[in-house]
Amino acid sequence: MTYIEEYRASIDDPQGFWAAKAQELDWYKPASKVLTQDDQGIHHWFADAELNTCHLALDYHVDNGRADQLALIYDSPVTDQQQRFTYRELRDAVARCAGMLRNHGVMKGDRVVIYLPMIPEALISMLACARLGAIHSVVFGGFAPLELAVRLDDATPKVLLTASCGIEVKRVIEYKPIVDSAIELAQHKPDTCIVLQRPQAKAEMNSERDVDWAQAVSEAPAVDCVPVKGSDPLYILYTSGTTGKPKGVVRDNGGHAVAMKYSMSAIYDMQPGEVFWAASDVGWVVGHSYIVYAPLIHGCTTILYEGKPIMTPDAGAFWRVIAEHRVKALFTAPTAFRAIKKEDPDAALASQYDISCLQTIFAAGERLDPPTYEWLSDSFKVPVLDHWWQTETGWAIAANMHGLEPMPVKSGSSTVPVPGFDVQILDEAGQQIGGNEQGFIAIKLPLPPSCLTSIWGDSERFRINYLETYPGYLYTGDGGYFDDDGYLFIMGRVDDVINVAGHRLSTGEMEEIVGKHEMVAECAVIGRRDELKGQLPMGFIVLKNSTGANPEQVIEEVIAMVRQDIGAVAAFKEALVVQRLPKTRSGKILRKTLRAIVDGDDYVLPSTIEDPAALDEIGALL
Repeated sequence: MTYIEEYRASIDDPQGFWAAKAQELDWYKPASKVLTQDDQGIHHWFADAELNTCHLALDYHVDNGRADQLALIYDSPVTDQQQRFTYRELRDAVARCAGMLRNHGVMKGDRVVIYLPMIPEALISMLACARLGAIHSVVFGGFAPLELAVRLDDATPKVLLTASCGIEVKRVIEYKPIVDSAIELAQHKPDTCIVLQRPQAKAEMNSERDVDWAQAVSEAPAVDCVPVKGSDPLYILYTSGTTGKPKGVVRDNGGHAVAMKYSMSAIYDMQPGEVFWAASDVGWVVGHSYIVYAPLIHGCTTILYEGKPIMTPDAGAFWRVIAEHRVKALFTAPTAFRAIKKEDPDAALASQYDISCLQTIFAAGERLDPPTYEWLSDSFKVPVLDHWWQTETGWAIAANMHGLEPMPVKSGSSTVPVPGFDVQILDEAGQQIGGNEQGFIAIKLPLPPSCLTSIWGDSERFRINYLETYPGYLYTGDGGYFDDDGYLFIMGRVDDVINVAGHRLSTGEMEEIVGKHEMVAECAVIGRRDELKGQLPMGFIVLKNSTGANPEQVIEEVIAMVRQDIGAVAAFKEALVVQRLPKTRSGKILRKTLRAIVDGDDYVLPSTIEDPAALDEIGALL
């Protein structure tokens, strides 16, 4: 079936389309109705079906010929350790972990907060919760105590799982003091805190609350999978909210499993038994979907990497992992590739490894800027495919459907809507607008399987944030346009579109132009307030390590490039050369914070910031 045929089938008959895809999974009981609405009018897929996501990810494969196939490869350059689990070994470890949780009172529907580094126990504990029908909420390891406390109060977990430490490139981060402070700050106190002692740091234990992980697992029985309804939550994942309070995105079991299975073949062109690597963190949505659930449900081998794209030990780290574990498809954020490019602009380190196994590179999490796309494509001679999705959806909204019908790549585009996603470009009044005209991106209801069904404990906030802006649509908060060929171009968050003297201009487009300069490694363009024109663009530029260029000359040249490509209307006249851009730990540039600094507004230092000194440097330059 061609992409157009598949896509039209998904839009014209969504229930029939997803019912057919659901037949590829091993349900305990199929749904009596594929799509239903609850009392609040929210759609649910396979609501009354019965299944268990852990069964689909592990037990099914053990029982059907994959027991001795590798399921998980743990690769940790920061500890110089590797560990491998077959499907049988991983199933057994998860069953014992589930037994440990049950011994401490965790039952179907209970919440468990997981605050762990990138170690096998993180993946194991997520699957163990799914095995019991419990709801896990993974909090990115290293979050500050207040951020963890807020999530404890919102999710009200019965048990908190943690480790004595996480390991960064040059330091050990002790987790237990963070956890202790968070529990002290939180109004809700977990009944039990189970602590994995790592050799790099030993945690001080509270005898009234804390339990040693190794001992608790050794005393636990292996437990079987607990059937749950398709509409029962699998997990809560917190994402930033406009009010400052995190939003707990709720993911249903049934629709999530169907979408994960479908995406592995249709988008990523993966077959069972092949090796897939999502170089992300289990604390983020990519880690949930494509380190843990999708590869295992599909019968692939997944990689859990405790390291960085550079400095562990060098910018060849990714190519070493690919060569050693025979990775077919790599998926990571463009930031990781830009970091590698900055350190190794000629990709010389890749030539040290046999990466002939690598057939595709996927990027998401932020827009894949054309200079980075071109560097990857020229350096590695494999398809480099951008795709766009959000925490809220749990999988790609738009992609090059590589396993269905590979399409020509257009630099800067995430290609076309994924089957099931009826993507529309709307104006401020909610009316559809034509091709090549920028507007607000919305997804027509009903959403396909795996998309959020609520905000945990706050269905009204879900309705206000996502459904009320454009009735009948999910509001994505991103802006963009379709070109004449139906390719979707994401131009960033709507608040990254600036208004210069009445002209709506995309800072993303300006970043593309600045990024083409041969001396520019990374850049960000934001809109600063201007009394005359409303807003004016301002650039922040990081130069390549290998350059001896004059920063003032580079600034002059990029200003001229923007003027040439967009015109004087862009009014791009200001830029600063900086040592680094302020980013979150997941690699997203803190453009909103940059705007606040430039405009002299108050701002809250984001808890997810990777390097606070980057903001201090920019403040000093201003």
